[in-house]
Amino acid sequence: MEKTQVREDYSSSSKEILDHDEVPFKKSPAEEKLVKKINWTLLPFVGAIVFIQFVDKTTLSTSAMMGIIQDTKLSSTQFSWLGSIFYLGFILFQIPNNFFLQKFRIKRYLGTLLVLWGIVLALTSLCTNFTQLAICRVLLGLFEAGTYPSLLIIINSVYRRSEQSAAYGFLWLSNGSGTMIGAACSFGIYYINDAFGIKRWQWPYIIWGCLTIVFGLITFFFLPDTPDNFMFRLKEEEKEIVKERTRDNAVVRVYEIKKHHIYEALKEPRLWLLCFSTLCNNLSTGGLVVFSTLIVQAFGFAPDISILLQMPGGASTVVFSLMAVLIARKTGQLYLGVVCSTTISLVGVILLASLPAGKIKLVGFLLAWAMNGTAVMLLTIAGANVTGYTKKLFYNGMNMIFYTLGNFIGPLVMLGKEAPGYKTGMIIYCVANGAILTMLFVNRQIMARQNKVRLANPTDQVFSPNDDLTDRENKNFIYKL
Repeated sequence: MEKTQVREDYSSSSKEILDHDEVPFKKSPAEEKLVKKINWTLLPFVGAIVFIQFVDKTTLSTSAMMGIIQDTKLSSTQFSWLGSIFYLGFILFQIPNNFFLQKFRIKRYLGTLLVLWGIVLALTSLCTNFTQLAICRVLLGLFEAGTYPSLLIIINSVYRRSEQSAAYGFLWLSNGSGTMIGAACSFGIYYINDAFGIKRWQWPYIIWGCLTIVFGLITFFFLPDTPDNFMFRLKEEEKEIVKERTRDNAVVRVYEIKKHHIYEALKEPRLWLLCFSTLCNNLSTGGLVVFSTLIVQAFGFAPDISILLQMPGGASTVVFSLMAVLIARKTGQLYLGVVCSTTISLVGVILLASLPAGKIKLVGFLLAWAMNGTAVMLLTIAGANVTGYTKKLFYNGMNMIFYTLGNFIGPLVMLGKEAPGYKTGMIIYCVANGAILTMLFVNRQIMARQNKVRLANPTDQVFSPNDDLTDRENKNFIYKL
């Protein structure tokens, strides 16, 4: 019975990808009920963690409107470096992060990281110069580096491949809500006016740092980090459904590091196409996140309104992330989600580069955030098309390294001498968007060609997720395009 079910699942996946006239896999009422339970149990944790991380990352931008530049005597170049140097810690921690993810329970590991970065964030309020701020920013990057890889591997193991684009979309919705709520809170904090002798820019670091520590303690004890975690309150029937779902997503927790998974990944063009696409997409993310309030202020808005206008930017993140997910799910083509979101972001960056100075440039600013839809699709393409626990961790780790490089380089191409237009940065972001469209098209064609070969040469061999095979070793595996 198990062999028949496995063959039916792969056949269903093939038909869904290559023949849209066929009826795709349908969940039973019991499984639909289980998925709702998973969503209501896991996603609040995911949303809270991503929300607090994104608020923490944008605190530097909002504090620029509250006096941190003046009080710590930062130059424009030093401010750019503070935006970039965060990702130095981020990239340094990626290799040890992969090791720790395979050796420790994710909830214990991630909870510890949250507590540590909350402490560092709160201590940032005590900094008085560039050197102290730089040290805190590197440490923040170090401790925040494990967040996304931890959450990605949980999503990969808990959700079916067909469900993962929506789950990744939720990650970026949490980014958008973090921007909106964080901006609204920062707008209120702007009017604290040095209460209790604490300067206005110090308050966000204290408030968000303490909240991060609280989230860390909750995560340490209660984050549901496995498909059969006690937090899901599984019934006997649901435990059997979980086993079948695990067969579909082909991700089973393995504590052994398999070197041949890593060697296989390094030899795949797909890895490098996805990594460089991630780098290109995060050039504009890094620049716009760090300089967002300064860019908006240059349109002619007051400092407090510049903070408040980060809320529409967060709303744009939500809208474009949803758009990319919906397009991908409706068409069954992940690449179409990429095309739409990347093209809109490209238009936004062109408007920022070409429109005359004034409030009309806000339109370009809001459209540029469509790059978040592309980010969702990049995660989905990697998550749905890579199997083997070590290989999946390695793909995620490499992706995070190039994510980090993009965010590190992004603020540095926003040259202070070109403020407020930052023309060089905008031109580079335009070229990067074009490169994404090209590279991901090539990636799609590579997977489509492999699908045709496998469907033309079917195998009767049946594989179990417990075999921990990679997508290349498992000849039944069909890539999602």
